[in-house]
Amino acid sequence: MAELVVSAFLGVLFEKLASAALKNIARYKGIETEIKKWQRSLTQIQDVLTDASHKEITNQSVKRWLNDLQHLAYDIDDILDDLATEAMEREFNYDSSKPITTNVRKLIPSCCTNFSRNSKLDIISAKLQDLIDEKVTLGLRVEEETSRLKNTINRRLQTSIVHASSIVGRHAEKEALVHKLLEDEPCDHNFSIVPIVGMGGVGKTTLAKLLYDEKQVKDHFQLKAWVCVSDVFDSFGISKVIFQSVAGVTKEFADLNLLQVDLVNCLRGKRFIFVLDDIWTESYGDWETLVGPFHVCAPGSRIIVTTRKEQLLKKLGCDYPSKLQSLSHDDALSLLALHALGVNTFDSHSSLKPHGEGIVEKCDGLPLALISVGRSLRTKQDEDSWREVLDSEIWRSKHDIIVPALKLSYHDLSAPLKQLFAYCSLFPKDFLFERDELVLLWMAEGFLRLSSPSHSTEERLGHEYFDELLSRSFFQNAPNHESLFVMHDLINDLATSVASGFFLRLDNETEKNITKKILEKYRHMSFVREKYIPYKKFEAFKRAKSLRTFLATSVGVVDRWQHFYLSNKILGELLCELPLLRVLCLSDFCISEVPESISALRHLRYLNLSRTEISNLPENVCNLYNLETLILFGCRSLAKLPNNFLKLKNLRHFDIRDTPLFDEMPLGIGELKRLQTFSKIIIGGKSGFEITKLKDLKNLCGNVSIVGLDKVQNASHAHEANFSEKRLSELEVVWSDVWDGSRNAMLEKDVLNALKPRSEHLRHLKIVLYGGLEFPNWVGNPLFLHLKHVSLRSCKRCTSLPPVGQLPLLMELFIEGLYGVEVVDLDIFGTSRAFPSLEILCFKDMRRWKKWSTNTGFVFPCLKQLIIKDCPILAEVKLEALPSLNVLEVDDCPNLVEVLLEALPSLNVLKITKCDWVVLRRLVEIASTVTKLEIKRISHLNDVVWRGVMEYIGEVEELCITECNEIRYVWESEAFASKVLVKLKKLDVCDCYHLVSLEEKEEDNCRSNLLTSLSMLTVSWCKNMKRLSCPNSIETLKVRSCCSITTISLPTGVQKLKSLEVWDCNNLLETKWGGQTLNSNTSSMPLLEYASIHCWPNLKSIIGLNYLVHLTTLLIQDCENLESFPDFKLSNLTLLKELEITNCPSMDASFPRGFWPPKLQSLRVGKLNKPISEWGSQNFPTSLVQLYLYGG
Repeated sequence: MAELVVSAFLGVLFEKLASAALKNIARYKGIETEIKKWQRSLTQIQDVLTDASHKEITNQSVKRWLNDLQHLAYDIDDILDDLATEAMEREFNYDSSKPITTNVRKLIPSCCTNFSRNSKLDIISAKLQDLIDEKVTLGLRVEEETSRLKNTINRRLQTSIVHASSIVGRHAEKEALVHKLLEDEPCDHNFSIVPIVGMGGVGKTTLAKLLYDEKQVKDHFQLKAWVCVSDVFDSFGISKVIFQSVAGVTKEFADLNLLQVDLVNCLRGKRFIFVLDDIWTESYGDWETLVGPFHVCAPGSRIIVTTRKEQLLKKLGCDYPSKLQSLSHDDALSLLALHALGVNTFDSHSSLKPHGEGIVEKCDGLPLALISVGRSLRTKQDEDSWREVLDSEIWRSKHDIIVPALKLSYHDLSAPLKQLFAYCSLFPKDFLFERDELVLLWMAEGFLRLSSPSHSTEERLGHEYFDELLSRSFFQNAPNHESLFVMHDLINDLATSVASGFFLRLDNETEKNITKKILEKYRHMSFVREKYIPYKKFEAFKRAKSLRTFLATSVGVVDRWQHFYLSNKILGELLCELPLLRVLCLSDFCISEVPESISALRHLRYLNLSRTEISNLPENVCNLYNLETLILFGCRSLAKLPNNFLKLKNLRHFDIRDTPLFDEMPLGIGELKRLQTFSKIIIGGKSGFEITKLKDLKNLCGNVSIVGLDKVQNASHAHEANFSEKRLSELEVVWSDVWDGSRNAMLEKDVLNALKPRSEHLRHLKIVLYGGLEFPNWVGNPLFLHLKHVSLRSCKRCTSLPPVGQLPLLMELFIEGLYGVEVVDLDIFGTSRAFPSLEILCFKDMRRWKKWSTNTGFVFPCLKQLIIKDCPILAEVKLEALPSLNVLEVDDCPNLVEVLLEALPSLNVLKITKCDWVVLRRLVEIASTVTKLEIKRISHLNDVVWRGVMEYIGEVEELCITECNEIRYVWESEAFASKVLVKLKKLDVCDCYHLVSLEEKEEDNCRSNLLTSLSMLTVSWCKNMKRLSCPNSIETLKVRSCCSITTISLPTGVQKLKSLEVWDCNNLLETKWGGQTLNSNTSSMPLLEYASIHCWPNLKSIIGLNYLVHLTTLLIQDCENLESFPDFKLSNLTLLKELEITNCPSMDASFPRGFWPPKLQSLRVGKLNKPISEWGSQNFPTSLVQLYLYGG
């Protein structure tokens, strides 16, 4: 379907050919006659494109003709763009005494420099004539442009979020699966698999989403996670997504083992439901690696697996997984009606029903196809349109795997939408993208052509196009990511099929099959980032001399700590070879400098260097006159911009968020009148930037942070900036952190008042270091209907809070460092029904805050998380019911003694730090549902008081006690603990100086039957602890920096132990380990997977490693007296992937050749008794990735 790009592209060419600037430069160059000939020829060709678009479906000659036309159109556009750039240079350098060169190399692209100007123009003219002659031979006729192509955006937009009401024909399947998810089905493990199998587009993911969001399912399971797996089964990536979902935190892990150890801690004893969507692997080993941590969960956990392939399911014991079938005829007809007519029957459109039944037959009951066709018919309620769809030749194209119905929906798109959709073929499957970012890419390629006065900017037109593709299901909302989108695999395949010849996603497979000659024709290319990218990949890009797009992509969300390396030398060489680039994306690469060769990219519109390591940009970047988008977000080393930044007069989007070292505006930036995104504005500084300069930035929108407002000397200057007319969605205003006599409270209030933004657009508001005594009236005004996030930070002089309680959609409120506030009362609430949508509320560093009382009726109905921190004189908190509160944190409130709260029926997590024991006692009394309790530095918490608290924490599953120095024993006896802490699964005791032991009275004779739920135990930095007794149920044991401990008792073996850490326990006696030596006890740890021993002086030998058949990680460090280690038995550890033995100077091991574990991936060895040079030759396994050798 080559017509997709040509029709839209010709429109761009006609605009350029008609521009006054181009005519002037053409006249100056003496090529005006040739340019006019091109215009006439292209007009003749445009007249037959509608006919060609129909005939290309069945006529390969027409398809080739369109393909040749597109390539020629690209060449013409390159020349026209080069001419326009030269005209721009002439305009920008008008006062320069240096004349503009008429050299051929300045006229035409560098890919064409082997030709003279006239010969190149003549060749293009000749090719145009050949195409005109050939169109006659092909029988292409002039047709009237149909309304289908004229009306590019006329459909009622819909969301792609799954709603139960939009699902047709899956009630029985849903009910059966819900029953399977909730039933108490016996199984070998604590979790079982619920498969959803079926062909692509049959609705597997939709059904899984329906189950995932079902209220019964939500209420039944404690933990949830959704992972898009795709064709590459990445155990590390999948585990990381699950960990982030269930732990609610983002954390860096060096390897899979460390990640899975933490995941075990999160899943232990919890009933979970995970969705693993779109699994392709058939490897049982991959599956076993992934689900290793899942076995510690509570019985009844479920994993929903959606897949097209049954082989893995059969290996997992699902011998007869039920397949999701296509819809029945009636259900398919109902689904088509729902998306085409807005109702689920044809009762009011009986004349269309026969055509609908025919379409249903052709779609084979495939929901994705039915939805796609239905949405393409959304505004067509005449029989001719439906008959045209039913009789389309596309249904007969059976030569590839793309569902004809999807091609039909694509064919129904207008020419601009076809072009925009084809561009998305550059995205790998499961690529997550933002709407704004994609629109900027489209704009950079010249795809957004303003043809109507209603579209004031290309960006708004792009947003409408995006929403149109979203409404037609070409895009979908990404699960678990509110602001991100994704394409279905079949839609991605469709984009790839229609974009072939011009767009290439370079991967390992395409690298093998593609030839140099073919590469030279591609105009747009992308690749997936790798940690280390081979040089040969960039060799492929060098061969694509006509390339316009160099786009680095990733699958999934890129974490800040992920590093992708790219040599500065390679990059410099590459850019020299790609002079026609419009888009250059190098985000997330470890690039320290931008090569000077970037100045050769005269056509460049989009430059993304976000999250790189650059400290500055070269001055010649300012010669990129066409540059529209410059993204430097997250360049934390960036300190300055080029001096001639003003020359970038076409710049529209400039993102410098999260650049802490960047502290001054480039000179003249206020004159860049086309700027729409200007994310960080610094008032004053060395450049002396004035806020009044913002008045000329009339198009400013999106996210803006204004820093240095203390430099504004007159509120009228702030008013002159005209913020009330700017379409801002996020606004941050920041004053100075210097609090001296120069601050004028009244002036700062007037300045803030003058910066009032438009109420209908604002979503986020942050006010930082404001020095007024009170906030202006607009802060908290309920007319800000869409405001969701408010942050008031370090406004030290404010004595009251704004009435933000009446903001209808406010979900997050952060109040920090307001030293003047003494009472929180009616001022913040406004009326009795306050904070109707608030979910997170945080008070922090409120030094004079004494009292918080509501007494206003129904408030905080949706509040889920409440944090009160660093409030030294807060004495009284009186709140009414908080029915939805899930997390409560009270930290460093030493004077808080009166806590009057009604019941907290939903509270699960309670964290109390640096408070009096009275607060702890009062809160546990009214929060009987708490499952996670963390306490730290609770004053006057002795053994007697603590045992009184224990009576109220029977539901607690996770208990963390830190720096509670008056506690000597955690419980009186294990028998007492087993009666009170009946659900305790995880215990962490840290830095309790006077702790002697967990229990005051040892009862060895009954321990094996007590505390059976406790599976994870961590004791660290307890300097006076003498002994540690562990129940038999223990699975993870960590003992760290307990310098007085002599005994760890595991009396009858540790049959369930999977993870063991012993660090810095100088007095732990080897002979006291469970009454036996460690080396003779290893056979009692048959399930051990992870072992880390550090600085244990009394450890002398380890034998019997061959019993540890599940061991994957073994780390031994700084054990100065360890002499014996069975190095010759390492080969028996068939699952071991990581091994470290360092700084053990008494160890005689020499690691004989051939005795390494067969799956070893990381090895660190050294500083042993025998130097490495005496080990002899080694035969390391082929699996080894990292090797570190120390000490010769």
